[in-house]
Amino acid sequence: MLKEFQQFALRGNVLDMAVGIIIGAAFGTIVQSLVNDVLMPPVGLLLGGVDFSQLFLVLEDGATGGPYATVAAAAEAGAVTVNYGQFINAIISFLIVAFALFMVVRSFNRLKKEEEPEVEAPEEPEPTKEELLLTEIRDLLRSR
Repeated sequence: MLKEFQQFALRGNVLDMAVGIIIGAAFGTIVQSLVNDVLMPPVGLLLGGVDFSQLFLVLEDGATGGPYATVAAAAEAGAVTVNYGQFINAIISFLIVAFALFMVVRSFNRLKKEEEPEVEAPEEPEPTKEELLLTEIRDLLRSR
């Protein structure tokens, strides 16, 4: 079993996958910062100074009664909240990551298509004497 694990772990695909996962996590952090720190503040400003990360709905007050100014204040008081603003940020982050991956895959497919030589369709062989005779018979029957 140890030998099988060693063969699995030392394959090139596993290392490529590990590198991809690490880069993906770093890319996710960058996208999250892009959404939270760059995109959402101007959108919130355009919508009247709304901070999307602080949009929440209190389902049940905590030890100290509300209203709560921030999600952190509500959590500190022990209130049960639905943080839909953070969910909106997560959706926007997902859409950005999905679009970036789409562009990477699209570019990769274009490069792959350029590298592959086009396969020409094989030429049809000349019809045999029998095929020519059958074609003539068919045409004669159609003309009647």
